[in-house]
Amino acid sequence: MHFKVSSSALNSRLTAASKVLATKNTMPILDCFLIDVSQDGQMTITASDSEKCFIANLPVLEQDGSGRFCVLAKTLLDSTREIPEQPISIYFNEMTYELLGRHNSGQFTLMAQSAEPYPEPRPVTDGKVLEMPAETLLSGINNSLFATANEEVRMVMNGIYFDIKPDHLIFASTDGKKLVKNIVHTVQAGYESNFILPKKVASIIKSIITKDEGNIRIMYTFDRATITTEDLTLHFRLIEGNYPNYNAVIPTSNPYRAIIDRQTFASALKRVCVCCNKSSGLVKLHLSQNNIDLIGKDNEHSTSAEDHLMCEYNNNNISIGFSCQLLIDICNIISSENIILELADPSRPGLIRPALEEEGNELIMLLMPMRVDD
Repeated sequence: MHFKVSSSALNSRLTAASKVLATKNTMPILDCFLIDVSQDGQMTITASDSEKCFIANLPVLEQDGSGRFCVLAKTLLDSTREIPEQPISIYFNEMTYELLGRHNSGQFTLMAQSAEPYPEPRPVTDGKVLEMPAETLLSGINNSLFATANEEVRMVMNGIYFDIKPDHLIFASTDGKKLVKNIVHTVQAGYESNFILPKKVASIIKSIITKDEGNIRIMYTFDRATITTEDLTLHFRLIEGNYPNYNAVIPTSNPYRAIIDRQTFASALKRVCVCCNKSSGLVKLHLSQNNIDLIGKDNEHSTSAEDHLMCEYNNNNISIGFSCQLLIDICNIISSENIILELADPSRPGLIRPALEEEGNELIMLLMPMRVDD
């Protein structure tokens, strides 16, 4: 069998597929890519770790015959990584399982394996369907991923909660210290349901799907889901369980409200963070008339830092402590020029929102306060 494909397109698909592979597999065949060249001019690349299965399609420029084989993923990926854009010819000997790749400046020879032991994917073929633009899915993941947990007991916290309503979709995530609630009004499923997307899968989606993919289709049951685009398919297991009532911890009335320039605030936080206590990361925020003071100190190492910023604030003076790094993370996620900081008292959660919301999108970030010793 012989076929020809674009070298850059091949390496792009191989790189995306490699995101699914595990470092250690119980089945040696899962260290391989499954390559399937069909008669209809399509090449399919499959990668799996037994829990997740990624399938990418690639058009074949020329071909003579069809066939299936497995080849070590790292070896094939490394062999094609540095080949500049050009048609690359691949010859597969069904008798000896020798794989020969030829390009303009040279060639490489690899040993393939039989495709028979490779496990078949487990697609979801009969489940509920949720559709949205790729940009919407990626935005929801980007906004929510940092607030997921790494729990060994409460596994439901280790993912992004898709709370599906008839006329909107909510991305939610929390680890008990921080919380994200992202309401998207442009996704209208017409029914009510929910599922929990594992953070590992969310990270893979973030790395393999671009904003230009078009429409994303998610078909899911209570324990499994399949995500498909025009060229990519990802099968995976969902996290089972009941997600906590995230709405119960979001304050409904925080009277102290400040509008702050996001980039200026982030820069000041980075300066102060250097001198914050290394174990707690505490930064003290003191709001007064049109002013916010940032104070960080580490008594163990006799270091301290202060920064003073202008902001829009017209209320009583208030001081509260937060994790400096988490405030920086939130500033990096929000894209609005200004952010709104809403506080109640030093013992209640603070809310951070973009001052200018994207159309059809509401984003709420919650941070639990930290104790401040005066």
